Amino acid sequence: MEKALLTLEKGTTCSAWNYCSQRLATGSVNGTLTIFDSSDPSSSSFTITSKSKVRDTSIVKVMWVPPEYGDAVACIFSDGGFSIWEEVAEDPEHVQWVLCKSFDGNPNQVQVLDIEFGVFLNSLKLITAYSDGLVKVYELPDPLELKNWQLQAEFQNVVDSVTKFGKVVSLSASISWNSQRGEQQPSFAIGFNSDIPLLNSTKVWEFDLDHQRWLPVAELALSDDKGDPVYTVSWAPNIGRPYEMIATATQKGITIWHVGLNPDQDGRLSVDKVALLSGHEGGAWQMEWDMSGMTLATTGDDGKVRLWQSNLNGVWHEQAAIQPTT
Repeated sequence: MEKALLTLEKGTTCSAWNYCSQRLATGSVNGTLTIFDSSDPSSSSFTITSKSKVRDTSIVKVMWVPPEYGDAVACIFSDGGFSIWEEVAEDPEHVQWVLCKSFDGNPNQVQVLDIEFGVFLNSLKLITAYSDGLVKVYELPDPLELKNWQLQAEFQNVVDSVTKFGKVVSLSASISWNSQRGEQQPSFAIGFNSDIPLLNSTKVWEFDLDHQRWLPVAELALSDDKGDPVYTVSWAPNIGRPYEMIATATQKGITIWHVGLNPDQDGRLSVDKVALLSGHEGGAWQMEWDMSGMTLATTGDDGKVRLWQSNLNGVWHEQAAIQPTT
């Protein structure tokens, strides 16, 4: 018999799981940030350990900061801004969540659409996507000071850097950081759902250490697909493949891409479209790889969770479809 592990309050808009500390953070329509902890890991039961009103507007996304930087979460709000909150323990009996850094909304109604943290060479980076098509990269030089973020770069999600646009309207954006850590150059993929076709297609950006700038090294779209709005992007963990694997979702379905590791003389990486997956009735709006990068989980308009895998011949297929219970 199925048993509910946790029942979320009415008005909950988003959630994020911390796999290291086994904690859940949720955001609500009234701006409340709630933290759930496992009171008894053997029974998988959860209790509310913190409940804080962090804004007078709805929280639309909550995300945990990488665990090596402490217990902290970032919240995106419907008014266009976002902030980072950190758990501080005055003593074992008194734990509270305090504001570390607030990135206020833009007076011109430019909104933050998505954020993503990435760890590189003992420094923490934060990628942010805005509704006007801008991408901003922030860096945290001191891991002990979550409030001291510095703007490292800002650019638009286009291959041609001289391209200029008028007013841009973006409904959403999706960022996925390359989770591979070590000595390699940091990189991430980002796509937009906007009214500007050139902004939409997913681009892979890599940091050029020699010139200290971000460069587009790959575009994940065929010639007929470059203007398609992108709903979500997910970069697979790499456990030894001679290529990177990235999934993108548009109205045409979920596409699996292989991206080469060795750039050509122009600094671009090879791109190969290996699968187009269809099954969701409507678009897919969220995707997540497992830790091995072998199984892709997707959710969409049909309300189902679908699991995708490739066989030994590289042919992708639907492994399972999970229907939520009522």
